[in-house]
Order: sequence, then C-alpha cells, then structure tokens
Amino acid sequence: MSPASAPGAAAPKQPRNPLHGLTLEAIVTALAAHYGWAGLGERIPLRCFTSDPSVASSLKFLRKTPWAREKVESLYLFMLREQRRQQAAAPRRE
Repeated sequence: MSPASAPGAAAPKQPRNPLHGLTLEAIVTALAAHYGWAGLGERIPLRCFTSDPSVASSLKFLRKTPWAREKVESLYLFMLREQRRQQAAAPRRE
C-alpha cells in the first residue's frame, strides 16, 4: 500500500483544480448570485432550481444525485472561464 493511499494520509494537493477546497454550498450560492434562480433553472433544468428554489433544497438534492452535481460543477467552471475572458477583454485604464 502506498503512503498516499494509507488511511489518515493527507489529501494530495490540487493546485490546478479550481473546485478544490470549495464547498457545494459555495458553488450553488455563487451560481445563484451570478445567474439568478431563473437563469440557473434555464441552464440546468432541475426542479430544485425552478420550483421554490433555495440553497438548502438544492444542496439536499445535489448531494444525493451525482449526475446533477456534475452538471452544477461544470456550469460553475464555465462561469469562471467566462469571467476570466471578460476580465481579459476589458480595456485597462491607466
């Protein structure tokens, strides 16, 4: 058994993983703030985003449903890329 897979071993560092260290709650909150619940429901058609949406109900569903969590994480990564592109394209004032 390698030291990295030993029980109690520290998790390997993931410096290039933008999701590392983020909670699902932080991801859902950021998406809801950026797109709004209606926009989030249009991009990922899930009832937890379209019918009486809340962070708590969304977290409950996403923690039980791996495929839906993958879609949310994927949309979060897309949002980060778009924000970086917009910052790079914005003219700098000097």
